[in-house]
Amino acid sequence: MVYKFKDEEISLENLTRLYGAVVIDMQGEIAEMSLEWFDLYGDKVAFKAFVLVFDYTPVGESVRNKKVLSFETKEELIEAMSEVAQFFQK
Repeated sequence: MVYKFKDEEISLENLTRLYGAVVIDMQGEIAEMSLEWFDLYGDKVAFKAFVLVFDYTPVGESVRNKKVLSFETKEELIEAMSEVAQFFQK
């Protein structure tokens, strides 16, 4: 299975995790946080982007193997998440 986003093709095979998140700047530290966390504390940090993370890292591995798509709005992220979910509902 392959998800096509703009000019990219992203394999959905061998995914270990797939999740939406938000990238923030907290006093100079860049971090990924959950959407729920951002809803609660987003006013205390600098927003960078909404992201959809395709994580292929095998369980127990410390070196991350992931593909990240960035979005300016939460609505764009939710739309992409819905498109990817279609592949898993078949």
